[in-house]
Amino acid sequence: MAWDKNGKIWFNGEQVGWKNANIHVLSHVVHYGSSVFEGIRCYHNKQGSAVFRLEEHVERLFDSARIYRMEIPYTPAEISQAIRETIKTNGLKECYIRPVVFRGQGELGVNPLNSPLEVVIAAWKWGSYLGQEALEVGVDVGVSTWRRMAPDTLPNMAKAGANYMNSQLVKMEALENGYDEGILLDYQGMISEGSGENIFLIKDEVIYTPPLASSLLKGITRDSVIILAREMDLEVREEQMPREMLYVADEIFLTGTAAEVTPIRSVDRINVGSGGRGPVTEKLQQAFFQILRAEVDDRWGWLTYLE
Repeated sequence: MAWDKNGKIWFNGEQVGWKNANIHVLSHVVHYGSSVFEGIRCYHNKQGSAVFRLEEHVERLFDSARIYRMEIPYTPAEISQAIRETIKTNGLKECYIRPVVFRGQGELGVNPLNSPLEVVIAAWKWGSYLGQEALEVGVDVGVSTWRRMAPDTLPNMAKAGANYMNSQLVKMEALENGYDEGILLDYQGMISEGSGENIFLIKDEVIYTPPLASSLLKGITRDSVIILAREMDLEVREEQMPREMLYVADEIFLTGTAAEVTPIRSVDRINVGSGGRGPVTEKLQQAFFQILRAEVDDRWGWLTYLE
C-alpha cells in the first residue's frame, strides 16, 4: 500500500488535499462504527485504465446505505463520476478505490439520525492483497474460533464498517497462529467466508460456494467467477457446507476485490489437494485476468475505461 500524501481525496463533492481530509474526533462513526463502504480496483491494460464492475460496486454501496437508513446526498451516476475523477486527479493508472459513507459530527448517542452524512472517495496504489506469490502458490489458512454474525444480529449483506470488527478478530487470530488468512463458519457452524473474501471449494470437478444465507457478503468478484465458471460449462453449486469439506476438497480458492482469485494450499495445516494451485483454480484465474488485461473481449461490459 502506497499513500501519496500529496494527492487528493474527494470529500463531500470537492477534491481536498490528502492532509486536509479530516473528520472530528466526536464524529458518530468514530464511536459507533456507523459507516458503509466499497473496495474497487482500477486496472491498466493495453486499452487504457479501467475500473472493474464500477456500476455494480456503486449499486452495492447504495444498497448498504439503504439497509442502514443512510440517504446518500448524491446519485449513483455522480458517485461513479467522482470515482473516475479521483483516479485521474491523482494521476493513477492502476489503483484501489475506497468510497466510504459515514455519520459525521452531530449528536453523540446510539441514535445516528441526527448526525450528518459524509461521503469520501480515496484512491491509491495497492498490489496483491495476500502477496503476488500467493496468486501462484496459494496461501495457508486456519478455521477461526470466531463466527460470522447471525442474520438477525448484523446484516451481512451490508458492507458496513462495524462488520469488519468481526473480520479484524479473525485476521489477527490467523496471523497470531501463523496463517495468512482465517476462514469463518456461520452461526450454524457451516462454512461462510474469509475475513474479507468469499470462498470456493472444488470436489470431484464440481465447484461449491456457500449461499448468501451462510452470513456472507454478496461478493462482486464471487459473482464474476460464477459467471466465468458456468461459461466454461463447469458445474457451480451454491449450498451450505460443513467444516470438514475444507479438509477433503480437491481445490479451494478465495475471491474478492483485494484478493482477486487466490488459491488456498492448506487449511489447518492439512494440504488442499497436492498443496498448491489446482487446475480449475488456475483456469478460472486465467479467464478472470484475461478480461482485466483486455486479452479477450469484455463480453459482459465489466470494464469502465477512464477515457
